Amino acid sequence: MAAWQHAARRQSMDLFEHQARDLFAAHDVPVLAGITANTAEQARSAAEQLTGKVVIKAQVKTGGRGKAGGVKLAEDPSDAHEKAKSVLGMDIRGHRVRDVLVTEACDVVEEYYFSFLLDRANRTFLALASAEGGVDIEQLAAERPESLARVPVDRHVGVDAAKARKIVEAAKFPAEIAESAADVVVQLWEVFIAADATLVEVNPLVRNQRNRIIALDGKVTLDENAAFRQPAHAELVDKEAEDPLEAKAKAKDLNYVKLDGQVGIIGNGAGLVMSTLDVVAYAGEAHQGVKPANFLDIGGGASAEVMAAGLDVILGDPDVKSVFVNVFGGITACDAVANGIVQALEILGDEATKPLVVRLDGNNVEEGRRILAEANHPVVTMVDTMDGAADKAAELAAGA
Repeated sequence: MAAWQHAARRQSMDLFEHQARDLFAAHDVPVLAGITANTAEQARSAAEQLTGKVVIKAQVKTGGRGKAGGVKLAEDPSDAHEKAKSVLGMDIRGHRVRDVLVTEACDVVEEYYFSFLLDRANRTFLALASAEGGVDIEQLAAERPESLARVPVDRHVGVDAAKARKIVEAAKFPAEIAESAADVVVQLWEVFIAADATLVEVNPLVRNQRNRIIALDGKVTLDENAAFRQPAHAELVDKEAEDPLEAKAKAKDLNYVKLDGQVGIIGNGAGLVMSTLDVVAYAGEAHQGVKPANFLDIGGGASAEVMAAGLDVILGDPDVKSVFVNVFGGITACDAVANGIVQALEILGDEATKPLVVRLDGNNVEEGRRILAEANHPVVTMVDTMDGAADKAAELAAGA
């Protein structure tokens, strides 16, 4: 995967199952009663409130919980206590279980699959549905593609009852539950749109012995680029798992994503930054395989304060060995950017010790380069071309 694609994928937030369940319930999607617990004693109390058999489900943002032993049936509150004790603290594919969802047990007759997702390749939305649920959907799509219905959805038209029926029919859901399944499809579309999601998945969507359709498990991915109109999304962030540098950048209103490389990146404009990531990754192949350490777009404004905030975050990353500042002067001219860099280094003082490679181009570039040359800061190296600057930044990172 290209570096820019990796960064783009990070501009989203996966929800825990219990958060997806609450979101479903808020939009009248049928779900089972459930209570979240982070201790075995809380799980016992939850089982007492729910009565009868319950299911203890590890809350981790990865698949394969059942195979890993993270989903267990408990006969009574005492058993729920013991099962929760065995699940809490588990490591499932590198994710530690801090919470469990205690839900009512369900008398499942049949399992189905359903999802809405953003189809980036075709620039539309897509409904995926199958009468075969509870299985690895990627495996199903590869081995029996005819069993998975793929129905494009026009964003401007959406999903009404008629469209939902067509989706259900294409998926070959049983006739006796087709109408109620279509109702759930409409409700899931409401979740998808209202929450600014890029994925709403139910696997399995089940039919119980009373022919009731229930979303037994849910996965939701939210578009972080929509956070400006979704203030409630902030409450869904997993604070314990959030990268501290990303949290620091968010507090400074910076568009920052932590990656796993050694060359810090600052640019103005998402497109330029994404290109910079790939250029640095390519250059790094000749320098011990060093890679980009982050995505950081400072946008159109490169004031001293914004530049200082960006450098402060990047230089605070112990993995960063060098920084590549790649700016194309447009509305904000290169001389303003250069002054921003000089003043930012003055603001940071002794904290600015890692080498900075600066490439300026565009509006008023000669003046910008003159300002940096006169400042003659010991950590700054100017390079005229993007490829050359990427190579120099990678070389300095490898040398460090």
